[in-house]
Amino acid sequence: MPMIAVDTQFGTLGIVEEDGAITKLVWDGENQGVVTPLLTKAAVQMAAYDAGELEGFDLPLRVEGSQMQRDVCAAMLAIPFGYTRTYGELARELGYSAQSVGQGCGGNPIPVIIPCHRVMGAKGLTGFSGKGGVEMKVALLRHEGAAGLLI
Repeated sequence: MPMIAVDTQFGTLGIVEEDGAITKLVWDGENQGVVTPLLTKAAVQMAAYDAGELEGFDLPLRVEGSQMQRDVCAAMLAIPFGYTRTYGELARELGYSAQSVGQGCGGNPIPVIIPCHRVMGAKGLTGFSGKGGVEMKVALLRHEGAAGLLI
């Protein structure tokens, strides 16, 4: 599967394409395979996000997994740049438990692009499955101007 690596303030992010859709983002990614037009578009958008020039990605995404995983990822995509929601809010909206929503966030295969960092616990900051854990989540939220929500 082709991957393009993009150097950002958040590390080198590898964006993976499969069958015409972005399916994965990994930290410490490396260029692999043929760079497709979609991967080039994804790299340009990631660089623009990193530079503070892009608030939302416009890419075809495909999330593998259960219906719950796809529902949670769709709900995260709806959270605007610079805003946060809680696991409980998403759980009530989707009809799942907050724990299930947390598992869905943790299983997000396309972090940053699908903004799982915008989901918080009822009492504030919680974990983050990306490299760097909570510190990376804070860095992403600060980048988006949502850091005031952490105080």
